[in-house]
Amino acid sequence: MARDKIMLGLVGITSVSAVALGQVSQHVFDMPPCAWCVFQRLIYLSLGLVCAAGSLGHPTRLRTAVSAAVATALGISGVLAAWYQVQVAANMFSCKQTLADQVITTLRLDEMMPWLFGIYATCMEAKVKVLGVEYGVWSLSLFVILGLTSMAALICATRGHRGQ
Repeated sequence: MARDKIMLGLVGITSVSAVALGQVSQHVFDMPPCAWCVFQRLIYLSLGLVCAAGSLGHPTRLRTAVSAAVATALGISGVLAAWYQVQVAANMFSCKQTLADQVITTLRLDEMMPWLFGIYATCMEAKVKVLGVEYGVWSLSLFVILGLTSMAALICATRGHRGQ
């Protein structure tokens, strides 16, 4: 299997694992999510789907490159969402009518899958630390890693494409 597909597979698995960890945090450790937490779950799941499309089966180099490019863009959007949560939203009394809240409610994800996309806390209430580091900073760090790995997969896919 080509290196680009392996990298995309790892990004996809890690993204879905991050959502699973968020679910454990919410349902086992009673850490209700805010709108920006839930919005990041949507980005992680989108990353997982895009990476699966680019790495599973017998994808062409073009499909792998497009998936890696979209995954890179999703990684960047995740960095921006997590940064906004940590720097701005965590200091707000309400996340109502922010981009995250509007996306989740407009798509009705909170109604269709409340166990996954339900918004149960304000951003200020959801500001918690895990191992001494804010949860949002952990997410920001993971998005940086996933974005850089996706970018590396894109570089590998396009170099391989030029060689053919």
